[in-house]
Amino acid sequence: MSRSHQGPRTTSRRPLFIVSGAVLAVTTAVLLVVGLSRQEPAPPETAPAAQAPAVEGGQQGSQASGSGDSSSGSGKGVGTMEASPPERISIPSLKVSSSLVKLGLGKGGAMETPTDPAKAGWYTPGPTPGAKGPAVIAGHVTWNGAQAVFFKLATLKAGDNIEVTRQDGKTAEFTVDKIAQYPKNRFPTLEVYKNVDHAGLRLITCAGDFDKKTHHYADNVVVYASLTGSRG
Repeated sequence: MSRSHQGPRTTSRRPLFIVSGAVLAVTTAVLLVVGLSRQEPAPPETAPAAQAPAVEGGQQGSQASGSGDSSSGSGKGVGTMEASPPERISIPSLKVSSSLVKLGLGKGGAMETPTDPAKAGWYTPGPTPGAKGPAVIAGHVTWNGAQAVFFKLATLKAGDNIEVTRQDGKTAEFTVDKIAQYPKNRFPTLEVYKNVDHAGLRLITCAGDFDKKTHHYADNVVVYASLTGSRG
């Protein structure tokens, strides 16, 4: 995000949300990456690991770094929850606790990003956390040179816990499956946003080298997690 705090816009039309649509997955991924691209230095990086998972249709993610299992979540035998909008995300190992703002698509077709760097946001056209499918929560890594809500996101490890409190009074409990870092120009769109047969969660922010001229980071970090419990 630039110093004026306004992300670039695209000319894409506002997509209809169809859970089974691959087109939506591609559009969503592009808008998320664009919307989170203009921030400032210097976030941690993920630990070196295996190559990024292949994307459906034969496209391969770039040499990504990451940790954890190579799958994007197994669901671990836990059933899904009824849909309910999220209100707060907590990541105990990072000492992160943030209320969640709603993120949609702006008038120009670009995805909205949180206006408060201390808060994360839930992408409202997608599933709610705990419901079937990959719910998406995004946040800034830095803002005008200061650490933002997801500054330490890349330091998460497989097995770490994430909790999302929802409007229905229940808390969806997720376990991290893996963390991966991808160059923006080789982002494995369908691997991140494709439909899954369980309740998944994707946390996204920026990472990598920062270009002071364009105010862009080179990479994105994606945390893949699966629902492993609930309470409330």
